[in-house]
Amino acid sequence: MTDNRDERRYRKWESDHEKRGTSELIPAATVVIMRDSESAIELLMLRKNSKVAFGGMWVFPGGKIDETDRVFDSYGKLDELATATNAAVRETFEESSVSIAKENLFWFSHWVPPPITPKRFSTYFFATSFSDDEQVVIDDSEIIEHKWFRPNEAISLRDEGEIELAPPTWMTLNLLLPFSNVKDALGALSSNDPLFYKTRIAQSEKGPVAMWFGDAGYEKGDPNTPGSRHRLTMSSHGYHFEQSTS
Repeated sequence: MTDNRDERRYRKWESDHEKRGTSELIPAATVVIMRDSESAIELLMLRKNSKVAFGGMWVFPGGKIDETDRVFDSYGKLDELATATNAAVRETFEESSVSIAKENLFWFSHWVPPPITPKRFSTYFFATSFSDDEQVVIDDSEIIEHKWFRPNEAISLRDEGEIELAPPTWMTLNLLLPFSNVKDALGALSSNDPLFYKTRIAQSEKGPVAMWFGDAGYEKGDPNTPGSRHRLTMSSHGYHFEQSTS
């Protein structure tokens, strides 16, 4: 059983949000790098320095989009996906020294955090496979630790209170639970349309609840609203995902 770190965090964010207001969205990109192991796929995860955004949490390589990442089409309009792809490649190399090819990246989801979040990263999530020719090297500054986690291992460690995960990270791990090899995981992610998550957070008796479109309580931000479910409940006993099927 874990303590109620999530509840304390979100209540502080709610309180601060009343004074601070809603911060602007920061475009960002992250990459889920996968490799095969004997029993399941493994994902490269990095632990952030406690002084930076998502400090202390385990995340996938990535970061905010810079001016140098921008790509414009022939009409002078920003190509958001191409720009995010550039950022994903650059940030992955900066944080882990892993080189990835743009053509091997598969965009599979996009996340927008709730208004109460102090720093709001509007993030493209990509997936790719790890090359055995690469070596992971971190800077021991912004990134203080790296490890290859099986999805079920990371989820279990979070429930035991050993590591911290943000909801988008947990949901991505949960999405990849069924796959035993990288080929099948990438095949499934690349064949489906990207998933879009615009998160709303509310408090419940069990702990904070992250809700997404399709949840009966989403529009009003009321987790007690009866009806369909598309949510992640973050209780001290573990995270619990619910999604109603039509």
